[in-house]
Amino acid sequence: MLAAGGAAQAQHELDDDGFTQPLQHLQFNPRLDQREFERSTLGALNVYDPLESWNRRVYHFNYRFDEWLFLPLVDGYRYVTPDLVETGVSNFFGNLGEVPTLFNSLLQLKGQRAMRTTARLLFNTLIGVGGLWDPASRMGLPRQAEDFGQTLGFYGLPAGPYLMLPLLGPSNLRDSGGLVVDFNLDSSINLLNVAAVSSAHPEVTLLKVVDERSTVNFRYGQLNSPFEYEKLRYFYTEARALQIAE
Repeated sequence: MLAAGGAAQAQHELDDDGFTQPLQHLQFNPRLDQREFERSTLGALNVYDPLESWNRRVYHFNYRFDEWLFLPLVDGYRYVTPDLVETGVSNFFGNLGEVPTLFNSLLQLKGQRAMRTTARLLFNTLIGVGGLWDPASRMGLPRQAEDFGQTLGFYGLPAGPYLMLPLLGPSNLRDSGGLVVDFNLDSSINLLNVAAVSSAHPEVTLLKVVDERSTVNFRYGQLNSPFEYEKLRYFYTEARALQIAE
């Protein structure tokens, strides 16, 4: 009984000192609204952006292009395409994306990732009928993306100035150069002759672009903040740093 009483008293003392429930007596400034709070924290979101004026114009263009053309096209594609076909298209183009992932995994000396990517490429191309299905994921081989921008970052090349690319969205000088290398790699390897067919049939490229946009959940304006540009810039920069470090 004495021990129980002592435990209750100790718990009472912990409750009283505010450490057990530290927010119980915390008071907020009633005049601090969401915009003032966001403005006061913008210092933590600073990213090297010497071309900010131009980037903001491109950001606004992407916002309107997305709203007026891209997303209606994506919604129409989803409406007329059965879910099974839509999944197959995503799997097919995702399988093509294993080529730059394998190439960059080897460049970064990530042997285990390179072997898993090779296994995914073989299983999905052969068993998955050219990549329309994804048996590799069911076998415990999830997709892991690597690109040349990550490879350059892996070897210590700094990101350089932040860039907002037309249609493509957030990037930086290093990653933009990486996009060019990955694109040329896809064209050179020409897996399943898709690159050659795409050059003669631009609708294949359009389908790939629409599919990629349909798999990205981000929508301009969804943060509901006047500082969305700064937040998006910061999130992209930190996400790339984590991808390079993994």
